[in-house]
Amino acid sequence: MNCNGTEFANRDACHVLAGIRHHTYSAYTRGIAVHCFRRFLVIRHDVIVLGAGLAGMRAAIEAKRAGVDVAVISKLHPTRSHSGAAEGGINAALGNATEDSPATHAFDTVKGSDYLGDQDAIEIFAQEAPGDIYELEHMGAIFTRAADGKLAQRPFGAAGAPRTIYSADITGHVLIHVLYEQLVKHEIKVYEEFFATQVVVDGGQCAGVIAWDTQRGGLHAIQANHVILATGGVGRMYYGTTNAFACTGDGMSLAWNAGVPLKDMEFLQFHPTTLKSNGVLITEGCRGEGGYLRNKDGDRFMVADAPNAMELASRDVVSRAEWKEIADGRGVDGCVMLDLTHLGWKKLQSRLPGSRELAMDYAGVDPIEQPIPVRPGAHYMMGGVDCDVWGETIVPGLWAAGEVSCVSIHGANRLGGNSLMETVVFGRRAGQAAAERVKEQGDTGARIEASVLADEDRRIAAIVGNSEGERPGVLREELAKTMYDKAGVYRTEEALTECKEKVVELRERAKTLKIDDHGSIFNTDLTSAIELNSLLECADCLVTSALARKESRGAHSRLDHTERDDDHWLKHTLNWNDNGEVRLDYKPVTITKHQPLARSY
Repeated sequence: MNCNGTEFANRDACHVLAGIRHHTYSAYTRGIAVHCFRRFLVIRHDVIVLGAGLAGMRAAIEAKRAGVDVAVISKLHPTRSHSGAAEGGINAALGNATEDSPATHAFDTVKGSDYLGDQDAIEIFAQEAPGDIYELEHMGAIFTRAADGKLAQRPFGAAGAPRTIYSADITGHVLIHVLYEQLVKHEIKVYEEFFATQVVVDGGQCAGVIAWDTQRGGLHAIQANHVILATGGVGRMYYGTTNAFACTGDGMSLAWNAGVPLKDMEFLQFHPTTLKSNGVLITEGCRGEGGYLRNKDGDRFMVADAPNAMELASRDVVSRAEWKEIADGRGVDGCVMLDLTHLGWKKLQSRLPGSRELAMDYAGVDPIEQPIPVRPGAHYMMGGVDCDVWGETIVPGLWAAGEVSCVSIHGANRLGGNSLMETVVFGRRAGQAAAERVKEQGDTGARIEASVLADEDRRIAAIVGNSEGERPGVLREELAKTMYDKAGVYRTEEALTECKEKVVELRERAKTLKIDDHGSIFNTDLTSAIELNSLLECADCLVTSALARKESRGAHSRLDHTERDDDHWLKHTLNWNDNGEVRLDYKPVTITKHQPLARSY
């Protein structure tokens, strides 16, 4: 077959997949480099960003600014990415409300991490955050302002000063649309509704990704010597989660199977205020604006667990306190009550309109008049793809940013407001570093070989063609309930062992999945099957790590090992892929200024 870029850019192209089958689809936009390579078309870019949330878009924008050819691959339209669900705000030490500094922000983050965060990364994060806030504002982000005209800042849990900048309680929604405007402005190519199935490594170097075109069907080799993973978290491994259905650990699984270890996977954060009916998040901003948590007797129970910080203690502390109230019979229908009634109509409408709307729509409660029933829900993965302060992994050319990554700034527990800032700071840094590496190295010579694409094509065809076994959704529901019950807010050796056994069983059952849709167009059965395997791999890493870590630290709370043990466990967990099994290793935490202190709330 003869082909060239001009033909591809001006007419429909016959796409031959490793000589196995043909697939016809409309040509993409101008400027894509296309090569006829071993009888199939290869789309090529300098940098590929996998994921179109805040971290992914910020990385792509920075790489494009540096003058390299960059494209984004996303299984969703960018503005549907889960970053848009973030509500309460984004942290930076501007000092607009009270005196604050990057040094204080860094210390709060280290302390909040239960001293498992790497302090070199945290210092970079805190120092660069204010500049990124001002840049977002100049891009067009409309933040809420104080009476003096400065950007308003509200208090968040475990923060030494009010440092959370916000747009009412829809901050993520505002930011994701602002960055999407920048994506369009910079004319960055987006492969929308492309589902990445493999990161290809050739000769020890990243060669690009293989992706399934959900809209048109068929696999594509999208070649680049630099791939930035920005696919978000893995909260859907739990029942009762704030995460979108798309948060299935895709990027973590891709990296793990490409030879990169996952780090600190035992640390999955539960958010204290989620709705029982569907896991929808009620922002920490509600407590930042003065909301109370009450039990069935109307008592503010946080006085017992965090007498100083009360409702603004760190999320792990508040979640455990809530869980205890519910378990001891002082809850209301499996929940505690978030009381905002004393804040008044004006404050709720100006500062928390989204939370009020969510409570009315999904809990049938108007928070102006009644408390909102809430409970802890799986929220954020502190662990992820092991990478350095520029997002680089041990595989040359493979990078990571955002929740998929573990730099690590969150350690054992993330402070509210730090995640949105992480996406921007480390998304920008990863995009900058990858672009600089392109300019330094040029073409590394790594390629996606025809045989690799053929093997992946056969694997996908086998999934689509199978009509025996169990439906992916059945296994996914079993996994989610098991993880919530056995590896949740509180953990024990017995429960974690049972959880591990169940995950191993589910991984075995998942080797044969029943697929009802045998077509190629919008085959959600196929994507659901692939997502299930990603969830199971990440769950195996989490529970294996949690079983081994015999202490309580941050979000990892063991009832049978109740104390933090710095002598034995002040170290990062590494989860390696050993022929499909999880192999544990460890690496030291980077400590620069702050030695571990005893817990105090």
